[in-house]
Amino acid sequence: MTTETTITERDQLRLVIAGSVDDGKSTLVGRLLHDTKSILADQFEATLHASQGRGATEFDFALLTDGLRAEREQGITIDVAYRYFATPRRNFVLADTPGHVQYTRNTVTGASTAEAAVVLVDVRNGVSAQTRRHAAVLSLLRVPQVVFAINKMDAVDWSEERFAVVADDVRAVAERVGLETTHIIPISALTGENVASPGPDWYAGLPLLEVLETLPARANADSEPFRLPVQLVIRPRTTEHPDYRGLAGRVASGTVRVGETVTAFPSGRNSTIVGIDGVRGEQEAATTGESVTIRLADELDVGRGEVLTTAQPIRTTRELDSVLTWLDERPPTPRQRVLVKVGTRTTRALLAAPHAVWHVDDLQWQDSTDPLQLNDIGRIRIQLAEPVAVDDYAQQRATGAFVVIDPDTGATLAAGLTGSELGALAR
Repeated sequence: MTTETTITERDQLRLVIAGSVDDGKSTLVGRLLHDTKSILADQFEATLHASQGRGATEFDFALLTDGLRAEREQGITIDVAYRYFATPRRNFVLADTPGHVQYTRNTVTGASTAEAAVVLVDVRNGVSAQTRRHAAVLSLLRVPQVVFAINKMDAVDWSEERFAVVADDVRAVAERVGLETTHIIPISALTGENVASPGPDWYAGLPLLEVLETLPARANADSEPFRLPVQLVIRPRTTEHPDYRGLAGRVASGTVRVGETVTAFPSGRNSTIVGIDGVRGEQEAATTGESVTIRLADELDVGRGEVLTTAQPIRTTRELDSVLTWLDERPPTPRQRVLVKVGTRTTRALLAAPHAVWHVDDLQWQDSTDPLQLNDIGRIRIQLAEPVAVDDYAQQRATGAFVVIDPDTGATLAAGLTGSELGALAR
């Protein structure tokens, strides 16, 4: 089966795989690695021996990703395992996330930078509470493309009727949480049917791998607002470069060129770019994902924590209306003192009590001022000690997210998103 979509050059897609415990996530990842010939012979042999050591009569694809000893002993994934594979059309960076509810925080980590997601659903069990929770997290994190893979179809003899029932339930959940772009595909990760090879005669769509190959890549960088959080001011003070002064950082979004005027926020100071230095020397432009040093015509009092922008300004604020996913086992206390890291700026802050908590069972917000518990999603206002530059996450993922840190231990307490318009999940 062929597709009309043409990819002129092999690009890269950041992909996250989620689902409930035992839905087959690790098996699917192993199948993708195997079928795209992305594992070495010695790794295959080691996994085969490990499979036999666990009493399996066949190759256990899940062991290709469940690398931690604790995971292999328990038969579950408890960490985010990153893997890389490629096809002639596309390179993939894949995150295999935990399925157990207590590790939802790891799913948030894996999905935070994803451009696409695959959510597995066991066709025998249908939509579960964890399916709803993962759909909500993906909606909240604005993952652009979501594929629901209805797995273990071989266990129901590839019943078209059973697939239709589960697919209808999946569509209802996707619509309720505001997932706009979804695909629903029947597969068997164990046998490989409709993963890379064709599926049953009654299924007219593409196999999973072909769908992943042809998902739209991220938007054209030129259409995004330029954002560069400044990480470091470089002043070598050498005899060769006595007057060199550059603002170094990684372009979070957009494109900038020599000759353009940039403004630094929160300070509001502006100047003209006279040079851009990259890893290979001087260059005329810098775009999303590139680490560069920008030289300005004026010596502005700008340092780490500022965000360089061009025509589209960024908002500065000392108060964040946010949605938090609580990641710590200890619940927050009233007016708890924390650190908030937005981009490259870290500032002191106070947490207010939540005013709403997302309820996964009925897929809606419920008014509540009770402390958030581990893996809870809540709406919270945060007061900052100094202004920060942020976008609303719904408009700009790269500069609309932040983390909440324990100032005493350095532990990450929560992951947060800014803004009030965060799709169906925020209403």
